[in-house]
This record gives sequence, C-alpha cells and structure tokens, in this order.
Amino acid sequence: MTELPLEYVHVAPDDDAANAPAVFVLHGRGADEQDLLPIAERLPDALHVISLRAPEPLQGGYTWYELDLSGGGLHESQPHAAEFARSLDLVSETVAAAVDAYDLDPDRLGLLGFSQGAISSLALLLDAPDRYAWVVALHGYLADSHADRDPDGIDGTPVFVGAGSGDRVIPESRSRAAADRLEAIGADVTYGAYPTGHGVGPDELAAVVAFVEARID
Repeated sequence: MTELPLEYVHVAPDDDAANAPAVFVLHGRGADEQDLLPIAERLPDALHVISLRAPEPLQGGYTWYELDLSGGGLHESQPHAAEFARSLDLVSETVAAAVDAYDLDPDRLGLLGFSQGAISSLALLLDAPDRYAWVVALHGYLADSHADRDPDGIDGTPVFVGAGSGDRVIPESRSRAAADRLEAIGADVTYGAYPTGHGVGPDELAAVVAFVEARID
C-alpha cells in the first residue's frame, strides 16, 4: 500500500481505477479507519474509498483533536484549536498525496465524515472549497473557527448534513445551525434529521447513499 501522511484503508473501484472519483472518509472520536467502512461499502462501486485514521491514539481508537469544554459540557464542545488545525493540515496533505498516488480525478473528490470527522470535513470544505465536489457531514457541527467564513468557490457545492433527533453528544440544533450557515453562504444543502442518537440508522444511510449516487451519476 502506498504510504501517505495519515494511515488509511484503500478500497479501489470495481472498474477502471485510473482517473476515477474518490471519497475520503473521516471517522469519529475514539474510532479508526475501519469504523465507517460499512457505510462506505454501500456507496457506488465507481468510487475509490480512502478511509483515514486520525493522528492521535485514544482509548483503543484514535482522535482528530482533543475537546475544548470551556463553553460548557460535551454538547457545547469545540475542537482544541491547535490540534484541529494540525489535523486539517494532515488531511489536506493526505488528499493531495492520494490524488497523485492513485491517479484520482481531482475534480471529483468527496468527503464523508461522522462526528469529529464531520466537523473536520466541513472545515476542510471551507478551507478549500474548490478541492471538494461534495461533502457528507453526519452528526457534526460547524466549528467556531470556521463559522464566519464565506469563501469563494462554495456556491452550489452539494453538502449533505445529517443529524439525530435524540443525539445527546452533538445535538440536532448544532447540525441544523451548520446546515443553515452553509446554505446562507451558497452551498447546495440537503438536511435530514433522523430518530437516532449519536449513530447512523438505516434511513439516514439510505439518504446518504442516494445523495452520493446523484453526485457520481
């Protein structure tokens, strides 16, 4: 397997792998690069799936950053600023390296993240909107460090934001606020709230698959 800045799992498309689209998958806090593969396996076979491992060990898994809890409890947490910036840089470097290593189509790159991975994915989009053709952000929010950004190039970018009506880790209101802000700055937002906690149920998964299929077809 080709060495990239972050550890990862690569699943190649069924057909011609050259110049194919790709999705970069970012797991949640305490998980690893294997965690979201059951979701990624439901996505179109034409995609390269590159599932990344966060850089810092945590409780048998990995984390993208530590939490800043100064604003209240877990439900009001923010990313630790320096660690967040470092992880975003590592993902960006990994994406660039993977495009070259696997001959990916640079105009058809997507992001799919859950929880911390969703928060990171939305920040990555706002940092470099021209790099990503679409984003799926599940049970995340827009970090304060990026909440006021209005970058050129985001107009019309498809973004799926999923939330759980019973989510006590990242309340639905935070995901809804992220969707509203992205829509206000011109993204093409699809929002869905589902009767789940901090996890992806079958209805949400089906909506994600349909969203990604529409971007690939």
